[in-house]
Amino acid sequence: MESIRVERLEKSFRVKTKQEGFRGSLKALVKPQWTDKKAVEGITFSVRQGETVAFLGPNGAGKSTTIKMLTGILHPTSGRAEVLGCCPWAERTKLAYRIGSVFGQKSQLWYHLPPADTFELMSRIYELRRDAYKRRRDDLIDRFELGPYLHTPVRKLSLGERMRCEIAASLLHRPQALFLDEPTIGLDVVVKQRIRELIVELNKEEGTTVFLTSHDPGDVEKLCDRAIVINNGSLAFDGRVEEMKRQFLTHKTVQLALEEDPGTLELEGVEVTAKEGARLTLSVDTETTAIETVLAAVMTRHRIVDMTAQDPPMEDVITRIYGQCRKEAAG
Repeated sequence: MESIRVERLEKSFRVKTKQEGFRGSLKALVKPQWTDKKAVEGITFSVRQGETVAFLGPNGAGKSTTIKMLTGILHPTSGRAEVLGCCPWAERTKLAYRIGSVFGQKSQLWYHLPPADTFELMSRIYELRRDAYKRRRDDLIDRFELGPYLHTPVRKLSLGERMRCEIAASLLHRPQALFLDEPTIGLDVVVKQRIRELIVELNKEEGTTVFLTSHDPGDVEKLCDRAIVINNGSLAFDGRVEEMKRQFLTHKTVQLALEEDPGTLELEGVEVTAKEGARLTLSVDTETTAIETVLAAVMTRHRIVDMTAQDPPMEDVITRIYGQCRKEAAG
């Protein structure tokens, strides 16, 4: 069952262009000139119910614009979209009862009130039964460890405490799809990890579809099975996270412990990035030389005591994708 379906979705904005100098008449000078700028260009994709998807791209790629169309905040210029069987901008009220959203830089909590009051207000907005609401509220308070600051005004909470309350508030009505726009921005490592664990836990238990935008590689690796990369409003990649790593990671890191110091090691497609006696760290260009070839070449001259091979971190993958997108746009 599909949770999200997008077909040839486009969004353009009218942008005022600056006029330079006097061009023949006062009217020409003061009348503004407009141009259309495409934020999203005919993208097509679908997301299954219960899937966890990372929606990636550099700043200005069209990520937030797409999420705003999928949640009914913006109307598209053309194309279609369905979220849980609803047209988001035509059936926004109906859809709002079935989705949750968290925008890292925009709060849904009442700034001068404690989170408990916002939870109460949300229960009335979503018309939740009192017994069901109290069970759900108490469960989320326990899971997100909100008890110590549940009655503290939001303005006095730390960013990490507030974000946990934001996500809990978005889950009160048991949404079938959750849209997260930079949910861990500005959070410390411990808080990020806890929020990721809770989202994964709820996804598995309740089958909630998670559609996430983030610049944090940890969010992608820990939360998502699939990645969609957008650049200049168009899709650049759509596939499994592991496939993305294979496609865009042409280097592997190999750590070797040899029986004796190998001296200078020169192999095609191999760079020694660190060396301490008989211990070496190699960066292997797998498009030039296979890992097996490198190990075989080393073993003909040295005895290997220990060896590990691993992919570089997800941050390198995303950086490489963005770099390739920029090259394609420039070329």
